[in-house]
Amino acid sequence: MLIDGVLPYLNERNDVTVFGITDPDLDPAEIKNGIEYIRVPQENYVSHIHNALAQKFADGVSYDLVHVFNRPLDVLTYKLAQPNSRFVLSLHNEMFKDTKITQEAGEAVIQSVERIMTVSAFIAKTITDRFPIAIGKVQPVYSGMDLMKYTPIWDENVQSLRAELRGKYKVDGKKVILFVGRLSKVKGPEILLEAMKDVLVVHPDAVVVIVGSKWFSDETIDDYGKMLRSLAKSLGSNKVIFTGFVPPIQIPTMYLLGDLFVCSSQWEEPLARVHYEAMGAGLPIITTNRGGNAEVVHHNLNGIVLDDYTNSKAFSEAIIDLLSNADKANALSREGRKHAENTFGFEQVYERLENFYLTAMNAEKAEIMPRRQVERFINSMNKQKKKKKRKADGRKRTRKRNDDRKRNKRKSHKHREEKK
Repeated sequence: MLIDGVLPYLNERNDVTVFGITDPDLDPAEIKNGIEYIRVPQENYVSHIHNALAQKFADGVSYDLVHVFNRPLDVLTYKLAQPNSRFVLSLHNEMFKDTKITQEAGEAVIQSVERIMTVSAFIAKTITDRFPIAIGKVQPVYSGMDLMKYTPIWDENVQSLRAELRGKYKVDGKKVILFVGRLSKVKGPEILLEAMKDVLVVHPDAVVVIVGSKWFSDETIDDYGKMLRSLAKSLGSNKVIFTGFVPPIQIPTMYLLGDLFVCSSQWEEPLARVHYEAMGAGLPIITTNRGGNAEVVHHNLNGIVLDDYTNSKAFSEAIIDLLSNADKANALSREGRKHAENTFGFEQVYERLENFYLTAMNAEKAEIMPRRQVERFINSMNKQKKKKKRKADGRKRTRKRNDDRKRNKRKSHKHREEKK
């Protein structure tokens, strides 16, 4: 989404090529709006991209700068294919933690790039804490959204669409608390639902709309999903609406359903983009002081930031406060939209990205690792991945055996009871 958002600005003064995976609806290679797209199969992706870069180099195309997204070790392979280029790496996850990359490989990657861009200061710190040699190379570059797609809920032009949506999901006349994200324990939706027990005492007309599924387009309802639905049912009829998976293109419209946005993340969130989106939609925000969240949501300025993030009471108090205090909710939402317009539109994101690229172009040229050393790192990481997979598969088999035993025990008990 970041790439798509900044491309129109980036392409104005640069020749841009985007490498990605093939798709049945897209050509393997095309030039669109002046931007070259090269797409390779997802299987053996890194090898395919290396070969595509190497072919460009053989054809006399040497890129000034290559930007690699969220896969540190791939930099070493790509750099062999474009030896004259400067390389930058961007990270939206903790890809430099010890479970993701070895100390030796991490240091090699850092030495091989001119700059490292992160979605938040939090992610930047996870790198420099483990790899002090990265200090001076790491720079947070905050993302954003297309302000033309995210219209604030008070805008007259979206009132009919807002009413239509609220009618579709049967929440018209209700106070809608919106959650957008994966149905995963780390995202904390069960804490939000627990908080609703107290909220409904004060605001019986409140409802929660949960937008999302187990994993992006995966509509599977696992044990956690069943638990959420059971908890939702205990709150009463139609107090919680699960929309299921919503395609990214429809997400901006879904924010028009809400009166209030809650991010209940329990893990160290790198910096969830839902915060930008909720600001753009003019929703007052309640979020947790986890990871990078509080870097863009400032307590009592453009949202509420909860330190006591595991406590459902903290959520219920914050929700009740904003639902009961329209002036405060409105002030937070207006400031959030203003903050988005001033800082988080894709035009501003591009300006930050351009400055980041310029620092990389002006930096001392980074070294290239010898091919044998790169292959050694990759082989070592592949062995580590296989070992982790074997352990994970073993744990999965153990869980399945235990579940089968429990199931058979229940069936046996039921059979005995029926015979009695």
